This record gives sequence, C-alpha cells and structure tokens, in this order.
Amino acid sequence: MDAVTPVTPPPAVRRWHAVVAAPDPAARDVLLADLLDDDVVFRSPAVHSPQEGRLLTTTYLRAATTVLGPTLRYERELVTGDSACLEFHADLGGTLVHGVDLLRWGADDRLVEFTVMVRPLRGLTVLVERMQAALQDAS
Repeated sequence: MDAVTPVTPPPAVRRWHAVVAAPDPAARDVLLADLLDDDVVFRSPAVHSPQEGRLLTTTYLRAATTVLGPTLRYERELVTGDSACLEFHADLGGTLVHGVDLLRWGADDRLVEFTVMVRPLRGLTVLVERMQAALQDAS
C-alpha cells in the first residue's frame, strides 16, 4: 500500500481554521473581516433563507464559533478547485452534532459561500436553540 502524502489546505481553509482557533470573539471578527467577501452568502440549517453579505455572515459565524467552538473538531477535509467540504463533530452538553461546512472561495481566497449542514435532528435542534440564544445576546 502506498503512503499518503499530506496535502496543505488552500489559504481560505487555513484561514477558516484560524478563525475557529482564535481565542476570543474580537480576534475572530478581525480574521473574518479578512476572510469573507463583501457579498458572501451564508446558508444555515437554522434559517430558511440565505443570509447575504459580510455583516450578516459574520454575525452567524460568530454565534456558531461561540456555540460549537469549545468542542468543535474537524475530522476530514475534501478539497477540489475553489471549494472544500469540512466534516466536523461537536458535543453540545451531551448532545452530539455531526455536520459539514461547505466553503467556496474566489480568486482572492475570500469566501463567497459558506453552507452548514448538521445531523442528527436532536443535534440540530439543540444547535438551533443555542444559536438563537447567542444571536439574541449579540443584539
């Protein structure tokens, strides 16, 4: 069996991981400002319609990294061209969440699309409840 050669993630993926690893919300906001395109589209399992623009996307990603951040771990990354699928797991107080982040970036390595999908239903329900609370606290 041939050895697998590690692949260096593209800049947009490395920068997203830096956002997740940032120690506090202010640091994450600075990194997000550099990572997100002005016209980025964010799709969340918590809301029906796409959220458009850097400000709204930052608000949702700030809440998500606060809610998921302490236990969020990425386990697999699939990258092709200008897109990546990042598989993750998190533990929300005993409720396990399994999901994927779908990222797409432009020629300048800024994210133009960010889509989140989560399972199982119980995990999604707890995540939505905590996201709503985090978003309300941010208002």
